[in-house]
Amino acid sequence: MGSITVDEEGSAPIQLSYEDQGSGEPVVLLSGWPFDARSWEPQLLPLLEAGYRVIRPDRRGFGRSSAPTTGFDFDTLSGDVDALLRALDVTGVNLIGFSLGTGEVARYVGRFGTTRLRSVAFLESLTPSFAKSDDNPNGVDPAGVTGVQDAIAADRFAWLTGMMNNFLNLDDYEGTLVSEDTVRWMWSTAADSSPYATWACPRLWLEGFHADLQRVDVPALIMHGTADRILSLDGQGRRAHEALPAARYVEIEGGPHINPVTHAPEVNRELLRFLSDPA
Repeated sequence: MGSITVDEEGSAPIQLSYEDQGSGEPVVLLSGWPFDARSWEPQLLPLLEAGYRVIRPDRRGFGRSSAPTTGFDFDTLSGDVDALLRALDVTGVNLIGFSLGTGEVARYVGRFGTTRLRSVAFLESLTPSFAKSDDNPNGVDPAGVTGVQDAIAADRFAWLTGMMNNFLNLDDYEGTLVSEDTVRWMWSTAADSSPYATWACPRLWLEGFHADLQRVDVPALIMHGTADRILSLDGQGRRAHEALPAARYVEIEGGPHINPVTHAPEVNRELLRFLSDPA
């Protein structure tokens, strides 16, 4: 495990922790909320066995990174990603985001361009926008964000238990596509996150990425589950493809929000296929 200092709050440095494993072409994995780099475990071994260098940062406030009360906006979070890529001096990067991490991918491209990148991937995409609108009636509005934040503030652990069902569609898949043990492990990693960071991140759902996506000029993959209860297929996956029509687009049949766990074989197959030949 490594770490870099990306900022400071008060008298303390804000450090970003990361795992850097394997060798070869770099793959950088940006996790979803409220999880951390450990959530990519189902993808780790297949990527390493395929010969990739796998870099998994913990977003500030999550995992083993520092837990500040500042920087929970996409400009800052994408700046943290840029600081990591510069510190490791990596180029030819395949930058892959899941859920909230897709916003970091888009904003990274919007702010820093694609000089260091070989490809980008959006798994369960927050882009082009999650805010409710005429174009996205399934999106979220400020009242919805406030409701989630109030539930987190009232009893974060009870809220998380309720959310796990919709993250993984447990009423359909527990005991078949996901074990009780895996659910317990994922709950524990999310519960270990900073309370403030968990509460602060839902405000990011109202951000838009239309301008950022216009700067994507490297091969792109968009992958979305057809049974996602968090980010709807019509509102997010298909609209992301409309915004990036040249991207490779894959729908994971029956996939819930965290289909990299429940449908890992399908997700890994499509991800490795894309990485081997992005163009």
